[in-house]
Amino acid sequence: MGMTLAEKILARACGREEARAGEFVVAAVDLALIHDIFAAQVFGHLEAAGVGHVFDPAKTVVVIDHLVPAPSEMAAAAHRTIRDQVARFGVGHFYDAGRGICHQLLPEMGHIRPGMLVVGTDSHTTTHGALAAAGTGIGTSEMAYTLATGRLWFRVPQTIRFELEGALSPHVSWKDVILWIAGTFGADVAQYRAVEFTGPGAAGASVASRLTVCNMAVEIGAKFGMFPADETTAAYLEACSVPAGESLRADVDARYAGVHEVRLGGLEPQVALPHNVDRVVPVGQVEGTSIQQAFLGSCTNGRLEDLRAAAAVLAGRRVHPGVRMLVAPASRVVFQEALAAGIITTLTEAGAMVLPAGCGPCFGGHGGLLAPGERCVGTHNRNFRGRMGSAQAEIYLASPETVAASAVAGSIADPRRLDE
Repeated sequence: MGMTLAEKILARACGREEARAGEFVVAAVDLALIHDIFAAQVFGHLEAAGVGHVFDPAKTVVVIDHLVPAPSEMAAAAHRTIRDQVARFGVGHFYDAGRGICHQLLPEMGHIRPGMLVVGTDSHTTTHGALAAAGTGIGTSEMAYTLATGRLWFRVPQTIRFELEGALSPHVSWKDVILWIAGTFGADVAQYRAVEFTGPGAAGASVASRLTVCNMAVEIGAKFGMFPADETTAAYLEACSVPAGESLRADVDARYAGVHEVRLGGLEPQVALPHNVDRVVPVGQVEGTSIQQAFLGSCTNGRLEDLRAAAAVLAGRRVHPGVRMLVAPASRVVFQEALAAGIITTLTEAGAMVLPAGCGPCFGGHGGLLAPGERCVGTHNRNFRGRMGSAQAEIYLASPETVAASAVAGSIADPRRLDE
């Protein structure tokens, strides 16, 4: 019997010819990611245990991205502590404030390759399955153990497969696809399971779109979310000067816990309603709902492809006077590319405010907070109560085009109406 992607990657990581769902294994970690919210705590665990260095500097990445720039004296002190710890523990790769979001930087800077086992102190580490890696979030004590030993235990997950057929209609994006999946199958459909996104429709997705989908795989409970490695993967890795290696995909006779068909051509723009990611409806059901803020960015939709899609909507138009539109590029490189392409000019001429590359309003740590009774429509991945300020505010999740169209209208709007 063949193996799924998760089984193949975990088998290799634990030095076995095969691994089967339900088994417990101890696996060698290929990359460990720590960000500023938990870094000081993780290194504190190591210090308390008498560990003075990380298991492999080349396989360790630390990123300051959530509180950028530091919004308080406490945050600034934490950042200083992290910088000292990075030097003291011999971390091989450190990206300071302003370089970008960890889940953008890892693929952008060539840290991710197909078949890798990646762990991070952020739940959206599933993002890296876009390049056929097995990425998952872990806790601080687990990360401290990983940094000390280079290994971690896993239960090999069952896998469910979404077979994607057809092509997306105009003004419908891959963000709409993953929102539709969450709304249709629920937030726990993949609880401690791996998810594979396959089929002819999946082959047509850009790497940026795959990053979006895998990023939100955790919102349906997934341990890993992955696309198979194909020609699109290889082309992206080549552009990042990374050897593509062999194509990596599940065996044709792999066993799945469930297989679900998704017909892309029939999908409409989707919106997740407050305060749960799986409360999803077609945009028409909430069209006209007034908003006070629109957010474009995050590790879900802050890439060049996303900024370009929003700029195409905003070109020649103005953000509604009652709306604050905030844009946070996913990395400095994304910002520079958008600047060179004229996208930043289009966004700012329309009335948008551009923030430093980083997590920005998505995390709710500082910039872009909401007052009681306000509504925001954004491209980020979570709309939980109180995530962006007041617990009496409301967050709606949507695609870059829907967010841009809504910013112009002053209320949630269907981007397809722009063609009318």
